[in-house]
Amino acid sequence: MKRKDFLKAGALLAATSFYKPGKAFSLSSEKIRVGLIGVNGMGWTDLQSIIKLKNVECTALCDIDANLLEKRKEELQQLNIHVKTYSDHKKLLEDNVVDAVIIATPDHWHCLQMVDAVRAGKHVYVEKPIGNSIKECEVMVAAAAQSKSIVQVGQWQRSQQHFKDAIAFVHSGKLGRIRLAKAWSYVGWKTPIIKKPDSPVPVGVDYDRWLGPAQKRNFNINRFHFEFRWFWDYAGGLMTDWGVHLLDYALQGMKADFPKAIVASGGIYADPNTAAETPDTLTAMYEFDDFNIQWEHVLGLGSGLYGRDHGIAFIGYNGTLILNRRGWEVIPEQNRMEPIPLQKPVDKGLDKHMENFVQAIVNKDKSLLNAPIEAGSHVAIVSQMGNIAYRTGKKIYWDRLKRRFTDDEANHYLAAPYHNGYSIPAV
Repeated sequence: MKRKDFLKAGALLAATSFYKPGKAFSLSSEKIRVGLIGVNGMGWTDLQSIIKLKNVECTALCDIDANLLEKRKEELQQLNIHVKTYSDHKKLLEDNVVDAVIIATPDHWHCLQMVDAVRAGKHVYVEKPIGNSIKECEVMVAAAAQSKSIVQVGQWQRSQQHFKDAIAFVHSGKLGRIRLAKAWSYVGWKTPIIKKPDSPVPVGVDYDRWLGPAQKRNFNINRFHFEFRWFWDYAGGLMTDWGVHLLDYALQGMKADFPKAIVASGGIYADPNTAAETPDTLTAMYEFDDFNIQWEHVLGLGSGLYGRDHGIAFIGYNGTLILNRRGWEVIPEQNRMEPIPLQKPVDKGLDKHMENFVQAIVNKDKSLLNAPIEAGSHVAIVSQMGNIAYRTGKKIYWDRLKRRFTDDEANHYLAAPYHNGYSIPAV
């Protein structure tokens, strides 16, 4: 490896590591005023978490659904929190009553809104996956680097103690040499969506603004709110929904940069008549120099590997460490080490993550972040690679120097197409 490439790899691993020099910090008594862009689902959960902090207040909400926007405004009023409301995120960003924003819109909007936010001088908490293509991820990292804004990605497990402890154990070497790490998500609580006819746009919904850079289509409830994630126009299915959480830990545990080759196989098997486009069943294999990382997801079934519906397994010569949101344990290989019983969570990851975000803002120090934009970009790109291998039906190879695939068909998917007069930001 050439020196400049070694330095790039080192910077990436540093950005994705938990282990940073200790720094003194404290929460300021000065209020940090937060605006929420995308008030449904995870956005609302994020807001409820961050306003638990005494030095944070919510001052603005933005959404294209006026009905939902009014509902959230009233819910905040019941807590004696009074906010301004907007349908256009750019208008919210112009408001001087907002210091930081939470971006929790569908994936295809993340890049545009995050770039707009840092250029407006706002701090940003952006939900995962940070972008809907490899190109968007690269643009977002560049935009953040050109700004003074603190940008945290919503991979909140990076702030939860038992995840940190598990990775520290993996790095201790006690498992022995690890040749294979597995990550998986079996989503038994969600079944495939059935086809529904197009319908008029609901009253109060600015559908053109919701589409943004996505292809113009008639309104269909299957593509709206939660279900958007099953369509390539807006997201990448379970691979980018759950994959960015769990592959993130496989990559950290293996201290991995980018794979040299990727192959994936799967399809729409649960219900061939579903309205969804993304695969409900998928296995992707990422090849590195001396180990592999395997991803597996299944929609509609809940019995996953090792009896867990989601998790990460580091399979070593001496034993296997299994990690998920319920804790971690070690299963010995032929009595080569002592077992470690389940180590359960001791804190709430999302709350700790929001506290970490605010601490970095108060201290004006990006290095304090547990999930900086570089880390979010890294795992989002790796997840996109798995989807691209699936969509091409080929084993594809990544050129780390050119940051492109060696296959033209695969490179076709590097950037998501933009429509309706929108273009990817230039940085």
